[in-house]
Amino acid sequence: MQFTVDGHRLDVDTAVLDAPDERVRREVEAYLAGERREFSVAVDYPDGFTGDVMRAMAAIPYGETRTYGDLADDLDTGAVAVGQACGSNPTPMVVPCHRVVGADSLGGFSAAGGVEAKRALLDLERGQRQTDLGAFE
Repeated sequence: MQFTVDGHRLDVDTAVLDAPDERVRREVEAYLAGERREFSVAVDYPDGFTGDVMRAMAAIPYGETRTYGDLADDLDTGAVAVGQACGSNPTPMVVPCHRVVGADSLGGFSAAGGVEAKRALLDLERGQRQTDLGAFE
């Protein structure tokens, strides 16, 4: 399933979400409209390190950020490894990889639009912008 945020396409792999596509679509659209702060759909986290990082990302509250180093310290690993796992997140927004930032910068973002899309999502959560959003398959 694909969504656009300020013209940047974000792909959400619904195969790892335990919910009908229509429910995922409604929740993501409500999130992008500023009407939802948390997702109720269950995520089928992968085994191993990537799943551990995804769980840590999912625990970051709406409107807040953590650094790659913060998550690395929590998981007893390196910040680069955390960044690589963030980049493989198949469910942006639902598992909020955009909330993980560098110590001195926003860091990266693997979705189309890169850092600009990440900034748009962070600004949305801080109430600093209305997004131009759309949903499509």
